[in-house]
Amino acid sequence: MSTLFSPVKLGNLTLKNRIIIAPMCQYSAVDGAVGDWHLMHLGSLATSGAGMLIIEATAVEPAGRISPYDVGLWSDATEAALGKVLQSVRQYSTMPIAVQLAHAGRKASSQRPWDGGQLIAEADGGWQTVSASAIPHNAKETAPLALDAAGLERVKQAFVDAAKRAHGLGIDAIELHAAHGYLMHQFLSPLSNQRTDQYGGSLENRLRFPLEIFDVVKAALPEGYTLGIRISASDWVDGGWDVAQSSVFTKELEQRGCAFIHVSSGGLSPLQQIPLEPGYQVHFAEAIKKVTAMPVIAVGLITEAEHAESILNQGQADMIGIARGILYDPHWPWHAAAKLGASVDVPPQYWRSQPREYKTLFGETRMGGR
Repeated sequence: MSTLFSPVKLGNLTLKNRIIIAPMCQYSAVDGAVGDWHLMHLGSLATSGAGMLIIEATAVEPAGRISPYDVGLWSDATEAALGKVLQSVRQYSTMPIAVQLAHAGRKASSQRPWDGGQLIAEADGGWQTVSASAIPHNAKETAPLALDAAGLERVKQAFVDAAKRAHGLGIDAIELHAAHGYLMHQFLSPLSNQRTDQYGGSLENRLRFPLEIFDVVKAALPEGYTLGIRISASDWVDGGWDVAQSSVFTKELEQRGCAFIHVSSGGLSPLQQIPLEPGYQVHFAEAIKKVTAMPVIAVGLITEAEHAESILNQGQADMIGIARGILYDPHWPWHAAAKLGASVDVPPQYWRSQPREYKTLFGETRMGGR
């Protein structure tokens, strides 16, 4: 039996297989509201046969958007728009759906990647960004405002409110975004956090605000609700956030009842030096798995079914996150199941596409008609 296609439990949520569709920003929302593009995009992914789909980074307040086109969940209008898309998707898919709640911090107010990705000045329609400290992501950019006590409370409440909206929409799980150089990561890393109060300096202090966000979100959700987190295990910069600090953070999260941890890396500094190669982040997931009983998701240029299977069989991770690979091949789980001799859930409308050499790929299907 394939390990990749075996079930896994995340808190009270059981997934049919260990393929996780990682969050992928589409930069296609209008004032935070999803629309027809997301209906097509999420609908396609929800019929892919993966174990769980995580909706892209979803801003908890307008100032937390990476770009003016980011998805948000801060108002009745953004909630209604997402609810409408989810209602349509769920007519044809039973795949568990999670959402990644995020705040971009100093990396907010930026152009879409295909428009250059640079910071948008307030005079050009951007907005003042915030962070742990008044240190810009790029030395040539306008510095963010360091969050004061009122700002910290506002952000925490925004996460709580968005989490309540997500639960109200029937979303199965929430992933908090503490990776890729966004706000929670900015508090964790000594490169971006140079505060002198209780939220800066020592590792204990730098962990404080992200852990407070986790605590208040967990307290706002029903007992047993699946709440996980995504981290960057390393900044890939000397003197920055690293695996040792990530391990301490992981242990604190586990004590608080975190249901899973999604291990990525980088994104905090333009000085990062990342050696891109297949599975380049798997060793981070493996290191985190050694210090926690939480299920661990590995991600990063894992494109072949056999590679994904070997990562799980070697005990380096518990689940595999697929992102760009599933944009390129929306039926990646189908093809992985065929290679590994497994079966996958597929809508009956597609049953007739099952190749003759894989007679049980879609389970014991029975096709009639003429």
